[in-house]
Amino acid sequence: MPSNEQRRAAAKRKLERQLARRAEQEKKRKRLTIAGSVLGVIVVAAAVTGVYFLTKGGDEADTNAESSSAVPTTQFVNTPLDIPGPPPPAAKPATVDCGYPADQEPSAKPVTAPTTTSVATDGPEVKVSIDSTQGPIGLSLNSAAAPCTVNSLVSLASQGYFDKTSCHRIVATPGFGILQCGDPTATGKGGPGYSFDNEYPTDLYPLNDPALQQPVNYQRGVIAMANAGISPEGKGTNGSQFFLVFGDTQLPPNYTIFGTIDDAGLATLDKVAGGGVKGGAQDGGPAIPISFNSVKVG
Repeated sequence: MPSNEQRRAAAKRKLERQLARRAEQEKKRKRLTIAGSVLGVIVVAAAVTGVYFLTKGGDEADTNAESSSAVPTTQFVNTPLDIPGPPPPAAKPATVDCGYPADQEPSAKPVTAPTTTSVATDGPEVKVSIDSTQGPIGLSLNSAAAPCTVNSLVSLASQGYFDKTSCHRIVATPGFGILQCGDPTATGKGGPGYSFDNEYPTDLYPLNDPALQQPVNYQRGVIAMANAGISPEGKGTNGSQFFLVFGDTQLPPNYTIFGTIDDAGLATLDKVAGGGVKGGAQDGGPAIPISFNSVKVG
């Protein structure tokens, strides 16, 4: 039975193949565009990538320890996508039962799984304040849409799991804008030692529904979970890694959306996005490093 680490490695290999194909397709598109004088209609490659862009694991990230003072910045401009977002969340019972089974891999930082597994869905939004090295980020978490996800993140934040951690991955291109965080190891491989199932919008589709592979718009300002796909047993692989969406992003609905980012947080993310990716790549560590000093609930 493959472990999460093996699935992550397989996801990385698939992503590398996709990137190679995408680069060749982009070259062909550019040649065709010049030949036909067709301007403004090229779909940016990053906007049509699939599920493996947001898997946890397999990222060759670093600790982002160096200074960003010499990094040139530009203004990040959101490129709205012409595809809709996912359908609205479905109504849930007043309480739901959440499961957080242990992973084969130990936690990247001392922490325990949530002790509360019967979670209310009718409470107010949960407010979270992130004090980051590049500015504040305020979050509003939606327990009505993703109660088990919110319950987990609140538990981890309350235990200090995200404090003094770095965001290890950024993609900042027209049509694709995410900052991935939540791994204390800053490698893309760390988790809390337990996992849990997907929620909204995956729960709107029957298992193996072809619509799960059709892209939707993860709109600027939402927060969603990174994962390692579905296990052979049909279980979810959500842990602690999440991504903050600062630019409309095209993905299949396989990543749990569990909240939104405030205006101050988007300004902070735009600042980091303006520096791009280290080395000028499309996907990798942010050139302007960002770490969380603290993540507090309430």
